[in-house]
Amino acid sequence: MLRTKIPDYFKTRRQKLMDAHPGAVFFFPSHPYLIRNSDVHFPHRQDSSLYYLSGFDEPESFLVLTPDFSAARRFKTILFVQPRDPEKEMWEGERYGLDGALKTFGVDETYPIQELDKKLPEFLDGCERLYYKMGLQPGMDKRILAALETHRYTQGRSGRGLLAVVDSTEAVGELRLFKGSEEIDLLKKACDISAEAHKNAMRETRPGMNESEIEALIDFGFRRKGCERVGYPSIVAGGKNSTCLHYRSNNETLKEGDLLLIDAGGEFSYYTADITRTFPVSKSFSPAQARIYSLVLKVQKDAIENVCPGTTLTEIHARVCEGLVEGMLSLGLLKGSVRDILKSREYRRFYPHNTSHWLGMDVHDAGLYIKNGEPRVLEAGMVLTIEPGFYVQPSDSQAPAEYRNIGIRIEDDVLVTAGGNEVLTKDAPKEISEIEALRF
Repeated sequence: MLRTKIPDYFKTRRQKLMDAHPGAVFFFPSHPYLIRNSDVHFPHRQDSSLYYLSGFDEPESFLVLTPDFSAARRFKTILFVQPRDPEKEMWEGERYGLDGALKTFGVDETYPIQELDKKLPEFLDGCERLYYKMGLQPGMDKRILAALETHRYTQGRSGRGLLAVVDSTEAVGELRLFKGSEEIDLLKKACDISAEAHKNAMRETRPGMNESEIEALIDFGFRRKGCERVGYPSIVAGGKNSTCLHYRSNNETLKEGDLLLIDAGGEFSYYTADITRTFPVSKSFSPAQARIYSLVLKVQKDAIENVCPGTTLTEIHARVCEGLVEGMLSLGLLKGSVRDILKSREYRRFYPHNTSHWLGMDVHDAGLYIKNGEPRVLEAGMVLTIEPGFYVQPSDSQAPAEYRNIGIRIEDDVLVTAGGNEVLTKDAPKEISEIEALRF
């Protein structure tokens, strides 16, 4: 269903970007259609930054933000779109077209996407640099370089070369890192829906079911409450598969006595949750499973308590590693001193990944982790994950047999607030007593 008018915050975002980069022009192409097989394409999902700045989600589109040197306006917004075409719309759905896009999305000009190559050089006139992300679409890269060469040619014997091309990731990421109230509302909705889906999976999982059944149950929970799609391919990993960090097959039978690790989040209006929960396929955790789970949960809760303005992800990760190493020593999985193990990084045998990443429109969202050579300090409005884990590989002959095949990760989504933090995924159970109460 087509919208009639987008909220004003899309215009505000464009204004902030151009104010921060005077004299620059920005190019944002849509993601291309990708072939799935034969003449069938993968479902289209708009480029996050293009959507963030415009609200426009049709394929074969292109957003330009360029200085306006002719009027009181400091910049103008141009959107290239597919024209209306009754015959194609009968097959593929209604389009906004040139007039609809102009009226709905608060842009200054619209053009047919077929005129992109002809018009692009015009938007470079008078600009000091071009912000565009090279390397994602080789075909589009060639078109951008051709536009730059055409623009250089029009300059005559000025002695000027091509405009400097700067990756737009950092410039847009600086805006996207700080969530506005409207973004926080959408993230909360995605998190609420996703937490309920995880909770339902805890209720319904039984020995003998296939991982694919649980994946379908999770996805159904997302879609039935309004999520348009998953935020990323769901990980539904039982038994030994839980020790594979990016397990994707989701096609094995769940066995009595195993654990099930689910890493899944629904995407609501382009904002995604990212939740991981681990629970027993049986009624309850085994003693060995409970020992490792309790360790990971203790460390995770401590890490969340330390999310506040002024701290850094580096400090939080260091604290997590120290807590996990202490647990590894108490469980007899490692020997030595905490200091020596941290220095040698021997703990990565059981915990090989980082504790956090930014979250928003993308599951690994835009934004610098290192700024001015130092770890980025947390500020209100940032959203991040806290996700310590513990994985004992089935092939690890040095580990006690009772711990092998155990993979546990507990992940929550956390908003940094002025006074500390808010856990957006708190409704997904993670206490052992809560989880076991949901089991059959």
